[in-house]
Amino acid sequence: MNKKEVFKLAKGFRGRAKNCIRIARERVEKALQYSYRDRRNKKRDMRGLWIQRINAGTRQHGVNYGNFMHGLVKENIQLNRKVLSEISMHEPYSFKALVDISRNAFPGNKAIAPPKKEGLAILI
Repeated sequence: MNKKEVFKLAKGFRGRAKNCIRIARERVEKALQYSYRDRRNKKRDMRGLWIQRINAGTRQHGVNYGNFMHGLVKENIQLNRKVLSEISMHEPYSFKALVDISRNAFPGNKAIAPPKKEGLAILI
């Protein structure tokens, strides 16, 4: 990279990293490495976020995420996690219909009973 390109990319950096070519070149190279790495990490983080949203939506209806997805696969419903998370947030009735379909397809999807809460009186 020539000097002009380096300074253009270093705009906004702090200290001598924005106006001293030797330091700016090192900082720009490192910044480009971070941006390359984080473009891949962003995809990973978004997938995790979608899974959390789907899991939250399915647990409201008494099914966990793994069993819900397994039921969808058995019913050959091919919706990706991004679409399922959007449906779970913005279309609760449609998502409930998907949960019901999944529950009927996979016998492990029966409603999960919440654990009993026991107080100190029972333990004494």
